[in-house]
Amino acid sequence: MKMTCLKWLSLLTLFCALSSAAEDVSPELISKGKYIATAGDCVACHSIAGKESFTGGLKMMTPVGAIYSTNITPDKATGIGEYTYDDFAKALRQGVAKDGRHLYPAMPYTAYAKVNDEDMHALYAYMMHGVTAVHAENRKSDIPWPLNMRWPLALWNLAFHDDNAYAADTTKSAEWNRGAYLVQGLGHCGTCHTPRGIAYQEKSLDQQGKTYLTGGTLEGWHAPDLTGNAKSGLGSWSNEDIALFLKTGRTNTSAAFGSMTDVVEHSTQYLSQADLAAVASYLKSLPASAPDMPSAPSADTTTAALIRGDISVPGSRLYMDNCSGCHRLDGKGYAKTFPSLAGNSAILSDDPSSVISIVLRGGKMAVTKEAVTGLAMPDFAWRLNDQQVADLVTFIRNGWGNQAPAVSADQVAKLRKDLPKAAEANKEKSQ
Repeated sequence: MKMTCLKWLSLLTLFCALSSAAEDVSPELISKGKYIATAGDCVACHSIAGKESFTGGLKMMTPVGAIYSTNITPDKATGIGEYTYDDFAKALRQGVAKDGRHLYPAMPYTAYAKVNDEDMHALYAYMMHGVTAVHAENRKSDIPWPLNMRWPLALWNLAFHDDNAYAADTTKSAEWNRGAYLVQGLGHCGTCHTPRGIAYQEKSLDQQGKTYLTGGTLEGWHAPDLTGNAKSGLGSWSNEDIALFLKTGRTNTSAAFGSMTDVVEHSTQYLSQADLAAVASYLKSLPASAPDMPSAPSADTTTAALIRGDISVPGSRLYMDNCSGCHRLDGKGYAKTFPSLAGNSAILSDDPSSVISIVLRGGKMAVTKEAVTGLAMPDFAWRLNDQQVADLVTFIRNGWGNQAPAVSADQVAKLRKDLPKAAEANKEKSQ
């Protein structure tokens, strides 16, 4: 009798434990986890066209070869279905998979390390209970041996990784801290917008570093300076401009381009207005990367010259033939439709990669709930040779009061070589 009672007591205890665990994974927790996954833009890297979300397979180029994102659905054979919470948190914070393999830092665990326990638990709940398990085999990297050995990544982590969660700055407001948490952590903005070192590491992981968010170049695109730089950063942007840009992918004078279009479509458009305001507050607090840098001068001799038919400046005829219909003779474009070229901070960067790439590849605006028309710019790689692109971009970077270094044909040729790889990447990313 005593043994029977003990068995029933054990079963009752187990039942209560299971019931408690089930109650912990509430619809509200899963919903919160979905929001966190969206803020972290997990779907962008772990999905490809024609396949279920989160099943991986996206090809990403590194200096030593291509790697492929993995299946992060809760499938037990090919995904993360066997991951405990501790396994999950270790992968996101330390870059170490359940089987002990070190993850390549293309996975932004250096940023996700800042995610707090509450949000990490919610994210785990969503990935395990809000995502459909899909059996999809993972693809091995194209990195040749011995460069594909993972153990050196442990040394990389020792040198460059800080796995401490975000610590609030008590001297700042709650809004500022929320913005810092999102930018440094879930948003992993530094992954693209911070320059990389010789070991492919982000030179700074937060605002304590002088290079943090001062701009970075990846795969032919230059992610612009997000500090208060008056010329090539956010110095002339208002908090409202930043929030609007993240919500819709455009403002009265600018538009998202390159991979930022995907970020807006899959992630930032879904952030709450409070979180958008927090991100803007934090970014506007960052000191200018070049505090003595004047904004672009307002003197404009270009418009008058084009109106009277003076196309003597190299690149001006090309602009008239190919660009003026959308961006106008005054270079100001049309609000929320075609971005302004006059005073555009992305155009004024010392690194012209983005301007060259968008001329060669073309581009499209983000499609969002707020802006459902995905206007597109055609590519001109087939129509213009390297010298013509160089002349055109140089003209744009120095017209209407703009002042930026000239572009050479060699710079264009270098980016033109990447066009086949860019086309392949765009095909995989398209949804």
